[in-house]
Amino acid sequence: MATEKVTAEWQHDQVFMLRDQHGFPIVMAQPDGVLGADLLPLSLIGCAIWDVTSILRKQKQAINRIEVEATSERDDDPPWQFRKIRVMYRIWGTQVKRAAIERAIRLTEEKYCSVYATLKPAIELVSEFEILDEPVQEEGKV
Repeated sequence: MATEKVTAEWQHDQVFMLRDQHGFPIVMAQPDGVLGADLLPLSLIGCAIWDVTSILRKQKQAINRIEVEATSERDDDPPWQFRKIRVMYRIWGTQVKRAAIERAIRLTEEKYCSVYATLKPAIELVSEFEILDEPVQEEGKV
């Protein structure tokens, strides 16, 4: 079993420096910075976009751009528990196959994304996607 360590250090006021297992910094602060609760859905879509992009590229899909957004529903009262996260994938490309995207998302959710696997038993996770066609630009034309 792998062991990974991340750290958080109080800087001043409501500013904290988070560091991933490689020391990469993330500023968590109020009002100008990432909020702690935002890191949960960000973690989910960060893991998801990584895996979906990798799978679609291996499937030789002509993707030009992928965006993923998460919309969270949380309790109104402390501790403001997450109840549902809706994940929306927007994929731009040329003749991208719907079945390839469905497969990439399914593999991400069922096999590869550790964040999804961890959250699935605890909260409702819903995934949707849309394909946005981009015409192939001829060389030399904008």
